[in-house]
Amino acid sequence: MKLLIALLVLVLVVIVVKAMFFSFRAQSPADYAETNPAFSLRTHLSGPILSEGLIYGPDGRVTSRFTAKMHGTWDGDTGKLSEEFTYSTGRKQSRKWYLTLGPGDTFTATADDIVGEARGVVSGATVRMEYEIILPQEAGGHTLKVTDWLYLTQNGVIMNRSELRKFGIKVAELIATMRPDTAPGP
Repeated sequence: MKLLIALLVLVLVVIVVKAMFFSFRAQSPADYAETNPAFSLRTHLSGPILSEGLIYGPDGRVTSRFTAKMHGTWDGDTGKLSEEFTYSTGRKQSRKWYLTLGPGDTFTATADDIVGEARGVVSGATVRMEYEIILPQEAGGHTLKVTDWLYLTQNGVIMNRSELRKFGIKVAELIATMRPDTAPGP
C-alpha cells in the first residue's frame, strides 16, 4: 500500500513539474522580452485583419474550423476590435473587444461574452491575455478560463495559440493566423 501511495505521489509531482516548467502554461511574458519585431497593439490590431483557425477538442482532434474578418480602430489609449466569425458549420458569431492600454506594457479588455475584464501584457514580439469566456448555448454555455498568446512573426503575421480550461483541465485549444486583410472591399 505504501508503494502505491508513493507511486501516486511521484506521478502527481511529475504532472505538476511538467505543467509548471515544460508546457504551454509555463511560458511567461519575460521569456519573450527581447524578441522582435516589437508587438504594438495600436499598430498590429488596427485596420482590416483576416484570421483563419482551428479549434481542437480535448482529444486533440479538430472540432471546428473558422475564418474571421476583424477590424481594429484606436483613439488614444482605447481601441475596439470587431470580429465576425464564420465557422465550417455555417454558424456565425460576432464579438467586439474594447481594449484599454494601461501602465507599462499592460492592458485590459472587455467583450459581451467575457466575465469581467481580460488582463493582458505585451512583451517583445508577444501578447498574453487571460480571461474567462462564456461559450454560446449551442457550444454548451460553459464558462472557460482562457490563456491567449499572440506571436508576431517577422513578416507581420500574428500566430494565435489559446488554451481553454475548465476546472484546470484543458478542454480545447485554438490555433489561428491573423494578418492584414489587403483584399479590396465590396
